[in-house]
Amino acid sequence: METVPLTSLARAGGCAAKYPAGRLETVLAGLVPAEAEDLLVGLDPADDAAVYRLDADRAIVFTVDFFPPLVDDPRVFGAIAATNALNDVFAMGGSPLLALSIAAFPEELPTDMLGEILGGADERVRAAGAILAGGHTIRDDEPKYGLAVVGTVHPDAVWPKSGARPGDALFLTKPLGTGIVLQAVRDGVAPPGALEAAVASMVELNQAAADALRPFAPNAVTDVTGFGLLGHAHELASRSGVRAVIDARALPSLPGALELAHDGVRTGGDRRNREFAAPHVESHAEEALETLAYDPQTAGGLLVSVPAERAPVLEATLLGEGLFVRRVGRVESGSGVVLAA
Repeated sequence: METVPLTSLARAGGCAAKYPAGRLETVLAGLVPAEAEDLLVGLDPADDAAVYRLDADRAIVFTVDFFPPLVDDPRVFGAIAATNALNDVFAMGGSPLLALSIAAFPEELPTDMLGEILGGADERVRAAGAILAGGHTIRDDEPKYGLAVVGTVHPDAVWPKSGARPGDALFLTKPLGTGIVLQAVRDGVAPPGALEAAVASMVELNQAAADALRPFAPNAVTDVTGFGLLGHAHELASRSGVRAVIDARALPSLPGALELAHDGVRTGGDRRNREFAAPHVESHAEEALETLAYDPQTAGGLLVSVPAERAPVLEATLLGEGLFVRRVGRVESGSGVVLAA
């Protein structure tokens, strides 16, 4: 086990391992949503995290996220898994407070490797201003790691994915392509520097972007993860009762990702994301850009819907603070998602 790469123990890594979105919708449809006056966000509709109001000024944000390894470096794996879970709190407009580890490891894995996973997670939790306070570990042939995170938010400042309005502008706060790059690494065809750029993106917390967004009171926010940009855009559009129009040529990509898509690199998550979202997507884009839009992301950026009149100042503010942001589309009356050429 000491010489076995972490990724060789996983059938799928990162958010590409998520349960298919279409099946998940079917499963959740069989549950009766809880009814409570102070449950501000639960299963009806589901969002990036649950939100429960404590009083007039405080609500808690609660989320859980874990997955198998997507890189071989154990410390980097822990950092990415933690970032991915923490980002759900930022996507709701909240601030993380406390985290607990959720871990499944083969008994044969060296203990120092497990320590590195936990150490990488702890560093990201601390960077987010939260505390890693414990957790639970079980034995499993496939390693898995993640966090349950509790955060806080003002009850009147929650960012749902169901609030987009016609006339809004759509922004992304990270480039796309982590799934494509990681698949290319597994296939042995990734260009030099592609993995390093993808890792740098995946360990970047969405905290700074969320802090910069707060003064602009966005109408809807979600983080782009395993269902790909088009899957999450479909969720945002359907729950808001609007049409999301995405400009394919405006989509930002990680170094090498678009070229790899041109060369035919695809993930298993690409197929599952198409099964989920394609019936609701009208695509006019070339194949490589469409692949980028369906690519499952791990610890991706925020997809933000903000009134168009605030868009220029928002863009200038984030860029002025050295943050990545790209205007990628707009919100219209209607339904579905359009991927425009």
